[in-house]
Amino acid sequence: MINQQGHILVVEDVPNILELLEVTLRFKGYQVVTARNGEEALEKVKQERPALVITDILMPTMDGYAFVYALRTDPANLNIPVIFLSATYVTPEDKAFAMSLGAMQFIEKPIDTEEFLLTIAELMMQKQPTSPKPLDNETFYSGYRARLENKLRHKNNQVARAQRILKTLPANQITAYEDLLQQSLRDRVEIEKELQEVYRVIDELRK
Repeated sequence: MINQQGHILVVEDVPNILELLEVTLRFKGYQVVTARNGEEALEKVKQERPALVITDILMPTMDGYAFVYALRTDPANLNIPVIFLSATYVTPEDKAFAMSLGAMQFIEKPIDTEEFLLTIAELMMQKQPTSPKPLDNETFYSGYRARLENKLRHKNNQVARAQRILKTLPANQITAYEDLLQQSLRDRVEIEKELQEVYRVIDELRK
């Protein structure tokens, strides 16, 4: 059985979502450790192996895809159950890539709290899952690049659409849509950073 006394590692960069997940899980009696990006999460895993990992995908420094790939490269972490959360990477291809990394579940945001807690309880009660063989470097980075390129196109379209709409809105609606535009711009920057790093790694692998 998975050690039900073990902690759950929650990886999320948005403070209010991280707090909501942490409070919800602690209220149900789970021990919770948090991290704000994949790099920080890997350090937490080194300190103490979690019983379960819940991670967002779109994050600064190291996103959820890169984090879980790095997690699985250590044989000691192959069977840690992983749940992906995302409001951005939600296409069938995004989800398939997430599952190929050895995730047990993929949950779209906004989260249905009851379903979320049932999923947690089921995974914590299961026997140690057998994770698929980790992807090799070429397969991972090829799939990762495709997901990032697709998401960057989507974000570019979102930004252009929001900019067009802002020009036509009445004054009382501008602030809300400016906030949406700024979030899309921040998301685009993070995706661009990840994509440039992926291009660099792919170039290295081809040398």
